Amino acid sequence: MYRPSLQAAAWAAALLIGGSPIADSATAGTEVVASIKPVHSLVAGVMAGIGEPHLIVRGGGSPHGFAMRPSDARALASAGLVFWIGPDMEGFLDGPLDKLAGDATIVALGAAPGLTRLAVRDSGAWEGHRHDDDHGGHAHGKGRDHGDEDGHDDDHGQDDAHGPDDDHDHDGDHDDAMAGPDAGRAAGETDMHLWLDPENARAMVRRIATALAAADPDNAARYAANATAMDAGLSDLQAELAAVLAPVRDRPFVQFHDAFQYLEARYRLNAVGSVSASPERRPGAERLAALRRKIADSSAVCIFAEPQFPPDLIDVVIEGSAVRTGTLDPLGADIPDGPGLYGTLMRRNADALRRCLSPES
Repeated sequence: MYRPSLQAAAWAAALLIGGSPIADSATAGTEVVASIKPVHSLVAGVMAGIGEPHLIVRGGGSPHGFAMRPSDARALASAGLVFWIGPDMEGFLDGPLDKLAGDATIVALGAAPGLTRLAVRDSGAWEGHRHDDDHGGHAHGKGRDHGDEDGHDDDHGQDDAHGPDDDHDHDGDHDDAMAGPDAGRAAGETDMHLWLDPENARAMVRRIATALAAADPDNAARYAANATAMDAGLSDLQAELAAVLAPVRDRPFVQFHDAFQYLEARYRLNAVGSVSASPERRPGAERLAALRRKIADSSAVCIFAEPQFPPDLIDVVIEGSAVRTGTLDPLGADIPDGPGLYGTLMRRNADALRRCLSPES
């Protein structure tokens, strides 16, 4: 028998220890697809005991320049629900969603109500860049309509917080519908690595539960119970990470590319720059020289690589210096897929920061 209180307790424990409760034999009434591993983890948590979403970007893959497999195309073609951050993050999905998932409800979690949004950093040590370069994005065609945040979808089932007459241009400014009332926003594009703030993950879970309940009302109570338990677990996770990171809050560091602004902002960390604007483009000699000067001037303690990309650039940047190295992972490259991934990912990143930045290291 399904007992919401026991399900909630199991999920709160799962988020804290990085595991997952045992699902029962019930199956969802619709096929569900998730774009990247953190999104898959949150969706899988809300679906616990009901079914499991199909994950597109698996293993150590990155949404930067990703190429879909035939199995992914088949999953999109049969999907009833697709969860992604949005076209400015998983730009490789933009065309396939139009061509293959025309009957699906497409939920852009980057437009979930209650998100904190930050503008892309594009000057000084944060080299200017565009999401269409970094993530394979491109502007939508003029004929593509969009649903609204209340889940009232049009013929395409698209849900990304734009009105039906809006064109979503990846190069343009986001309008007020994209920037919520709690947004720390500025003019320009929104940094779409939104999930790296546990408070944003809580907003995404609420949106996921609403979308799943609308698509599969027979299991609405279970989605709601799972989401409630996950919310409690994410609140505890946020407090746990704050305690881990407090001792190194003021220690300056450099990251591979500017993917961790939300983590920095939530825990008031002292990031001073990034190595590369786009993971696919190597910085030139002038940029490397400027970065070395920045590291020296800021007394940066550590520079962080990412597992999705070759580490050789980091070696070039720190050559001849005493700067330590670590690894930060925005996606969970080697973490098993599933509900426990999100908590494990965030704890690993916090631990990596603590180890590399601690004075005694």
